[in-house]
Amino acid sequence: MSAEISVTLADGTTKSFPRGVSAGEVLKASGGPNGWVAAKVNGVPVDLIVGIEEDAAVEGIRADSEVGLEILRHSAAHVMAQAVKSLFPEARVAIGPAIDNGFYYDFEVERPFTQDDLDRIEAKMKELVGAKLKFERKVLPRDEAIDFFTRRGEGYKVELLQGFSDPTVSFYTQGDFVDLCRGPHVPHSGYVRAFKLTSVAGAYWRGDEHNAMLQRIYGTAFADRDALKKYLHFLEEAQKRDHRRLGRELDLFSFSDEVGAGMVIYHPRGALLRHILEAFEKREHLRRGYHIVMGPTLLKTELWKRSGHFEHYRENMYFTEIEEQSYGIKPMNCLAHMLIYKSRLRSYRDLPLRYFELGTVHRHERSGVLHGLTRVRQFTQDDAHILCTPEQLHGEIQSIIDFVIEVMGIFGFNHEMEISTRPAKSIGSDEDWERATSALIDALEDKGIPYQVCEGEGAFYGPKIDVKLRDALDRKWQCATIQCDFTLPDRFDLTYVGVDGNRHRPVMVHRVVLGSLERFIGVLVEHFAGAFPTWLAPVQAIVVTVTDGQIEFARNMYDRLREAGVRVELDDRNEKLGYKIREAQMQKVPYMLVIGDREVAAGGVAPRRRDGTQLELIAPEAFAAMIQKECLEATKGRVGLGIV
Repeated sequence: MSAEISVTLADGTTKSFPRGVSAGEVLKASGGPNGWVAAKVNGVPVDLIVGIEEDAAVEGIRADSEVGLEILRHSAAHVMAQAVKSLFPEARVAIGPAIDNGFYYDFEVERPFTQDDLDRIEAKMKELVGAKLKFERKVLPRDEAIDFFTRRGEGYKVELLQGFSDPTVSFYTQGDFVDLCRGPHVPHSGYVRAFKLTSVAGAYWRGDEHNAMLQRIYGTAFADRDALKKYLHFLEEAQKRDHRRLGRELDLFSFSDEVGAGMVIYHPRGALLRHILEAFEKREHLRRGYHIVMGPTLLKTELWKRSGHFEHYRENMYFTEIEEQSYGIKPMNCLAHMLIYKSRLRSYRDLPLRYFELGTVHRHERSGVLHGLTRVRQFTQDDAHILCTPEQLHGEIQSIIDFVIEVMGIFGFNHEMEISTRPAKSIGSDEDWERATSALIDALEDKGIPYQVCEGEGAFYGPKIDVKLRDALDRKWQCATIQCDFTLPDRFDLTYVGVDGNRHRPVMVHRVVLGSLERFIGVLVEHFAGAFPTWLAPVQAIVVTVTDGQIEFARNMYDRLREAGVRVELDDRNEKLGYKIREAQMQKVPYMLVIGDREVAAGGVAPRRRDGTQLELIAPEAFAAMIQKECLEATKGRVGLGIV
């Protein structure tokens, strides 16, 4: 066996090194930039100290790369766990992975962590970072590892190990802390210098509400302090825009323990905002040849078995019994739409048929994942199902794509596309899945739209295009989706009479544009920070009196504006003007109309925009016309004054 090996570097050059050379030594000898936190050997991330025994391709992993950040954050989670064990020796450690934008670690402790505890843990982490403790990897037989963690009283690690099938397992040490882990990690704790603990929350062990409730500490880490500072500023902005807080402050909606988790209560302004969206959607669908339909909330369980939902989706459904007959509360609207199609014989001349429903559905979500409007148990989808011939499928998918892009442009969202393919748990033939997936890909490629492929993340009955919106903070939100389905029409024996006089099977496209109205409203609140554009604002203007002497005139202005279609409110309370103005500003109303003696004498209103811009005094009808023009321009002629 040769004493040397051949190593191919990232730039394509090849060099010889002694057998057993570490990945870190290879990178150091090859020159180039410093700052490696790990390496890839034949494409697999490894620690820099890993020895290379055979010819291999080696490249460095920088801390500011996607893989490098994941390794850095995973290492930060270990440092945090070490700090917790140092301060709270009785704590039992569970798991601590890297996640998007950060990391977390779960602990079993006697009492919940407080903010003071987080401050102490963060301070201890800084000490450990300063000590530059080496991350050292060791391997043990699984049974020895079980014995090791049993003696240390780490029951969660023991439970994890008992589920492993590999005969050996790896773990890492830094100082006196030992953790079960595959790695890789940064060379030493000193690399974790730009970090911040962000929050603490309860989390069930392994996400099962029947297991113990643990304390989960979240944090984030970056390659440098500037990147950390930028991210913390982002978090501050996100907190200001949190739709749960703004929902309360703007009096849009609320939740109640008396009602139950995941159930939204819409207040007048929130209900009006929702009505504006619903009216907009109905008009847009009617313009595009959709038929508005409505299906029942309860359908017999036999139907859900026939569709495959009972087998593949029942853990997300609610069931009830009426007169010894089992019913499922619908989690989606497709079954009733298929029954409408099947209610009479269809010809190829009838197709495509586009059924649209603002359908309220219920899905069983665990309490731990519920989050304001963006994850609820009852919600309404702008759901549609298109039944068409195979020859029409391409055009229908492209029309939906155009629909989504046009609507998202009106709301001011950028977007990107993903295609999700067949999951392991699914129904239908390979041939039908291939046809459906190809139809979605062809539609995007023919329009020149880039996309990413998410393997195995399709619906159980068909592949889908998912549209990810990017909001004002560049966060991604899943809303619109387009699903191609050859399977359910077959299960429900849907047919049409073709040109040849024979029966043929239609294709069904499931799609939503906004998605869940609840989720979309939550996204809108955060995207606009509660300052909705005038066409969408539940209150477009507020009339404010300076003194009681203007009440009669202000009420007259309020009546005239309301009759002209402006969504207007009147504040004629006996309060100081400054107080009423500040309150209107806090409510983020697009226009404020302050009525003083000058306005009474002139018989008009002097609009003040939300940004503080003061406009000329005009008649209320002229102000209404201005609002009308603003709304039409913002919506490309779709929405003017009024709410219907």
